[in-house]
Amino acid sequence: MYNATHITNAKIQKWSVDSSFRAESQGYFVESADFSADSSGDSKKSSKMKETPKISKKILSVVGKTNAQYGLIKEGDKVLLGLSGGKDSILLATILAYMQRHAPFKFEFKALTVDYGRGGEYEYIFEYCQKLGIPYELYRTDIYEILEQNKREGTIYCSFCSRMRRGALYSKALEYGYNKLALAHHLDDAAESFFMNLTYNGAMRSMPPIYRAENGLEVIRPLIFVRERQIIDFIASNGIYIAPDCNCPINWLDSDKKPYAREATKQFLKNMESENPNFFKSLKNAFSNIHAGSFCDTNYLNI
Repeated sequence: MYNATHITNAKIQKWSVDSSFRAESQGYFVESADFSADSSGDSKKSSKMKETPKISKKILSVVGKTNAQYGLIKEGDKVLLGLSGGKDSILLATILAYMQRHAPFKFEFKALTVDYGRGGEYEYIFEYCQKLGIPYELYRTDIYEILEQNKREGTIYCSFCSRMRRGALYSKALEYGYNKLALAHHLDDAAESFFMNLTYNGAMRSMPPIYRAENGLEVIRPLIFVRERQIIDFIASNGIYIAPDCNCPINWLDSDKKPYAREATKQFLKNMESENPNFFKSLKNAFSNIHAGSFCDTNYLNI
């Protein structure tokens, strides 16, 4: 069985451009990635998965360029992956396992799932990690109980829950001596974050590929320029089982109490792309082409 640890509500608190490595010139992304199957994991759920999960050349190319440009993972890094068991983190786990086998440098990584304290479906995550030889841990917490005790009237779970979950990941990463925390946010997530901050919070803010947290950990997002539809295609084409999104605390609320902002933003982005098929391409370029002095923040005005 998988390794499981537990905490209570006490306190939840650069792939580099290496001189010896040029991804495209050495053919690292020339072909789609295949894995040799292990004999472990014979449940009906895991048996739906093809024997060799394949990562498309397009995804590998995008992730490789992102890692090379921003120096996400380097020789000797110890990376903790936040593995929720959703489609995004499953793809990232697969990519990191592939990198370990084929990259011309060595790094460690482990996958960790944060349980919110109301149980959930985790066996398929363990079986998937076992197939790919990924060290895995289920981290049991009392996050849901803490949410219920501290949630203010009229507020929603999302931001508070996100901070709690991130705190749990930080805690384990520091405890185990990891220097980097990998999260599976993709380009659609970054777009949603940007427009939600713009329209609801009055801030020009999104999700960077890498940043250093106050505790010294570097948080990396290798999938930040991958489109969500590419991830959906990866899951579907490989027949990978993904449990319904039942572990998210927001799904335990009555439908009339669920937040509308994210869904409204998703629909806005869908409409924009429908009107302009190059919308996400332009947005991706814009994220790397900031003219801070063209706004009204006195910190950036040339005066």
